[in-house]
Amino acid sequence: MTAPVIAVDGPSGTGKGTLCSYLAQWLDWHLLDSGALYRIVAYAAQTQGIDPDNEAALGEVARNLDVEFIPSEPGRDVGVLLAGRDITQSIRNEDCGRAASIVAALPQVRAGLLDRQQSFRRPPGLIADGRDMGTVVFPDAELKIFLTASPDERAKRRYKQLKDKGIGVNLRQLLADITERDARDTERDISPLRPAGDAIVFDTTDVNIDTMVEKMIRTVRDKFPNITRDR
Repeated sequence: MTAPVIAVDGPSGTGKGTLCSYLAQWLDWHLLDSGALYRIVAYAAQTQGIDPDNEAALGEVARNLDVEFIPSEPGRDVGVLLAGRDITQSIRNEDCGRAASIVAALPQVRAGLLDRQQSFRRPPGLIADGRDMGTVVFPDAELKIFLTASPDERAKRRYKQLKDKGIGVNLRQLLADITERDARDTERDISPLRPAGDAIVFDTTDVNIDTMVEKMIRTVRDKFPNITRDR
């Protein structure tokens, strides 16, 4: 039988990473941070000196990523190993995020990553974090969740996250970047950011992490009644 999938989609800053890390640890399932894959492609291209306009070369990078994701504690980034090397922090800056959004719109990159993403589906199950997990990559996922939040709230969360890391950042510029990326992600022709028709949509704007996690646990238990793990 095919391993079950919980697909969690939505824009950055909605709490997806925290939720997916928690669910992966709680269920002891595999974790896929698909958004990080595009950051990894952008990072690998930069380190290899690949021109960002060379779509064929970027597609080749995407097809051959040797990557592993490590669930993290709340408030910390999901761990990323590329060929066994920890690049977690290297891919989390704003420049890499902007580059990731650009390469994510390239057909050869998306095609190259599709099989790679689907290969993460292994027993006992998979938590898939992304923007098109429930619509394109795992359309047969047993549970689909779509998180959303206002751009202002997401910018504030990102601002706090970066400041806590000691990174200088401008809140107004963060909001502009988020708005620009939202437009690019929702308006692109290939795999636009949108909830699947059968997704559960949850607005996290005025919701704290603990409340969100509790709600999602109840949702998972309703869908998978055989799960007996304690909170």
